[in-house]
Amino acid sequence: MLEQEPRPQALEPTRDPEEPHRLASFLRVHRQDIIADWQLSTHALHSRRGADLPLVDHIPALLDGITEALAHETHGIPLQLPGVLSDVHALARLNQGFGIHELTYEYGLLRTSILRRLEASAVHPAPGTLALLDELIDQAVTRSVLSYSRLRERTLNALDRMMQAALESPDEDTLLQRLLALLMESALQVDSATILLREDGTLRVRAATGLEAEKTVGQRVRVGEGFAGRVAAERRPLAVRSASTDPLLKEEALGQLGLHALYGVPLLEGDHLVGVAYMGSRTAYAFSEADTLLFRITVSRATALIIQAQLRAREQAAREEAERSLAMVDTLLASSPVGIAFMDRELRHLRVNETLASINLMPVEAHLGRTLREVVRPPLVDQLEPVLRRVLETGEPSGPFEFTTEPEPSRPEARTWVGSYYPVRTQSGELMGIGCILLDITSHKQAEQALEQALTFREQLLAVLGHDLRNPLGAITASAFLLSRTEGLGEKDRQAVERIRRSGARMARLIDDILDFARSRLGGGIPVTRQRMNMAEVCRVALEELQVTFPERQLLFDVQGDTWGEWDPDRVAQVLSNLVFNALQHGREDTPIRTTLRDGGDHVMLEVSNLGDPIPDELMPRLFDPFKRRPEDQRPHEGKSGARSLGLGLHIVRQIALAHEGDVQVRSNLQEGTRFTVRWPRTTE
Repeated sequence: MLEQEPRPQALEPTRDPEEPHRLASFLRVHRQDIIADWQLSTHALHSRRGADLPLVDHIPALLDGITEALAHETHGIPLQLPGVLSDVHALARLNQGFGIHELTYEYGLLRTSILRRLEASAVHPAPGTLALLDELIDQAVTRSVLSYSRLRERTLNALDRMMQAALESPDEDTLLQRLLALLMESALQVDSATILLREDGTLRVRAATGLEAEKTVGQRVRVGEGFAGRVAAERRPLAVRSASTDPLLKEEALGQLGLHALYGVPLLEGDHLVGVAYMGSRTAYAFSEADTLLFRITVSRATALIIQAQLRAREQAAREEAERSLAMVDTLLASSPVGIAFMDRELRHLRVNETLASINLMPVEAHLGRTLREVVRPPLVDQLEPVLRRVLETGEPSGPFEFTTEPEPSRPEARTWVGSYYPVRTQSGELMGIGCILLDITSHKQAEQALEQALTFREQLLAVLGHDLRNPLGAITASAFLLSRTEGLGEKDRQAVERIRRSGARMARLIDDILDFARSRLGGGIPVTRQRMNMAEVCRVALEELQVTFPERQLLFDVQGDTWGEWDPDRVAQVLSNLVFNALQHGREDTPIRTTLRDGGDHVMLEVSNLGDPIPDELMPRLFDPFKRRPEDQRPHEGKSGARSLGLGLHIVRQIALAHEGDVQVRSNLQEGTRFTVRWPRTTE
């Protein structure tokens, strides 16, 4: 086998001058086959990545550049391949995260695809022509590796400085300013940079630098409006060649800055829009592919740092809020006169204030970590524990729960407590444990017992007093009646006897009211005895007796329709007397008192009305309460009618109406006066 002699270095192998042109023609004819073969081989290379190779368009452009260089080859002049073709492919692969070895291997696959197609077509170019092809591909590899290395170095440097800025930035605003400074350095032709973050559905300028862009900080842009709004709406990078004259950009700030090139990138966290960042230039009409790629990479990493800063800010705010809440809880626990405790699901004490600790006769420290049964002794714990367990099982509050503790050596008297227990949940709704509130109500119980005893004594006293006054009052009334029939009495003597009779009648009414009130409070209500009667006749008799007692006042009576039914005649007369007496006392003395009976179908309506000052609004809700009187009734001197009132008359009226299963209503104003209406059902089921 003969050894091949080495080719002289200074001499170029002899070749047909038309060979490069024929190879160019071959590449044009088989362009699609070569690209398909390269794509298939490259897909196999990157199959482990799962990549779809979206940047395959760069290789057809590179193949076209090689073809054109061969087609215009002139013997003796070095071939030159447009460097931008390999630069673009290198930057694209860097953006995809490919390694430099994968990048160079792709060019080797292109060489292999061309040679494979030549062999399949039985085309054998001269060695010199193949050397030209190798030279062009080597130029592409060299330029790609150089571009890849330079941009990778710039990127790593930018990311390193970005991480340093994130570590040194105490808050989000400071971080944004430092990130802007790095974005300004991403390309030599950048004159301004802006970051907008999404807040409340709009984009707000949070940081801006260069060309007086700081004046725009704080301005808001709606999604879809202006340049930043379009970037946010479309969620993809957007480039503009002349921002100051672009009719689609109506943002005054950009127009005033006189920018030409404008490039914006959305800040995305998955599908969530965080904001928008863009850079602008006054000198350039377009940023290079390397500049935009570096800007995208920087913005992508900046997005992560911004999100981390926002999370830290929210965490800090939540921590401060928790500290404030805890401080308020501590203050409440320390100063509250109410016993407060928090227990976990095992009923172990987590927090206890001094008040509750003193109730349990143990220090606060002795409660912590101990269960309810370890702190509270039987039999009380046997009452409390089921209540607390039920709160944990149902998740519903319980209470108030009242209980009494027996005397202790350090607490010689029995104490009464009321406790309320409620579930404590996290913000997500998870049940953490139980909150307890305990209040000492011993003094309240003692006051209630004392008040109840006083009320009972008063009611018993009124009952006894009313009963025992009947006999002497009867003697006074009978004696006054006999004196009134004595002949020869002078006018003054007759007036004195009349005053005795009138006063006796008032005293009799007061005694009846006292006895009825005592019966209603002590005996379960006012007793009534129903019988068939005509209410009109009973009312007429009662009004005649009142007219005799008050001859100077005009008492009118009107009857409309059927007034028969089953009622207690004495109680009906008592209701009418109380209402008329109330009208006499509070009505104008120069106006009549009108009583009306109306047929209401299954009931009869009794109305008593008078003209005079209306009942005050603040008195209306408690008008029928016992011992409630109008202000003029409580003056030390006598009222209009010359009589004082105990404030029981209207209360008795309501009780009698309720005993007949009826009711009483009142209407009072300056124009119509005051009208009391009592509804009397004719019969009861």
